[in-house]
Amino acid sequence: MLKSRFGRWSKIGLAGLAGVGALALAACGTPAGAGGGAAGGGGGGGVDEEEIKVALVTHAAPGDTFWDTIRSGAENAAERNNVELLYSSDPDGARQAQLVQQAVDQGVDGIVVTLAKSDAMAGEVQKAVDAGIPVFSINAGEEAYKDLGVLAHFGQNEFIAGQAAGEQFNDAGLKKAVCVIQEQGHVGLEARCEGLADTFEGTSEVLYVQGTDMTNVASTITSKLQTNSDIDAVLTLGAPFAMTAMDSIADAGSSATLATTDLNADVYTAIKDGTILFGIDQQPFVQGYSAVEAVRLYTEGGYVLGGGQAVLTGPTVVNAENADSVSAQFEGSGDDESAE
Repeated sequence: MLKSRFGRWSKIGLAGLAGVGALALAACGTPAGAGGGAAGGGGGGGVDEEEIKVALVTHAAPGDTFWDTIRSGAENAAERNNVELLYSSDPDGARQAQLVQQAVDQGVDGIVVTLAKSDAMAGEVQKAVDAGIPVFSINAGEEAYKDLGVLAHFGQNEFIAGQAAGEQFNDAGLKKAVCVIQEQGHVGLEARCEGLADTFEGTSEVLYVQGTDMTNVASTITSKLQTNSDIDAVLTLGAPFAMTAMDSIADAGSSATLATTDLNADVYTAIKDGTILFGIDQQPFVQGYSAVEAVRLYTEGGYVLGGGQAVLTGPTVVNAENADSVSAQFEGSGDDESAE
């Protein structure tokens, strides 16, 4: 069973991290500003290597501060490795692909990209590869990155993350779960719910909400719980949605147990006080840090972390028993470091 941060599933993630652990141990930066919007820059740091330019292109939606943590890791690595970092994002797959093309046109030395909607991204990513630009993926795209010519992927296995949640719900004796997806068509989120259904011994179903509209998220979850009083478990797939679901459970007069994938300071506190049963951490800081570091290593000697295999940054289960092991990430922080 998956009862601790260092349980069976955690060992899978930690094994994948072996190649990057030494690179990230010293990395602890302050989260950057909002993830969405126009490109930003960062670099320098007094490193002897010649400066290189790296584009980080994500599918972050405006206001989703999960990406602040990824960007913080990337900026930390950029500062340490004399990298000029150009950040841009768009949740629409076609527009994100256009941002990749812009990076190619800018003559960057490397591209780090998320592949939540890999079909929409495939053409532009292939153009970058054909132009001789090393491309690495993070967060979403483990199933697709090799087919697109991407050198390596940094992230958690989303199906395994869902399986971990199912085992935790089994341990808690829960029988009927709802898995809340905030972005329909996002392959990683769908895989988490599929993983939940795979291991959960009760029944589970998917509930789609409009993640960019928290009023919609709240009302949809509340309505579902009011009309299905036998639901005793709610799994959200991002920290801000967990906090909204907490209010929805109360508003519906439900006694459902709440859990989430991904962490922030509020979720950490709720896990500590028992309001949220567990959170599944994919270590987004490590994703951003490792991918930028990977570009530097590739330009220095063709080195590829993980040997081209996916480098797992999670999942690890954080619950009341082991929350102290990640306390340094959240204690004293009032910032919302949510996730997707």
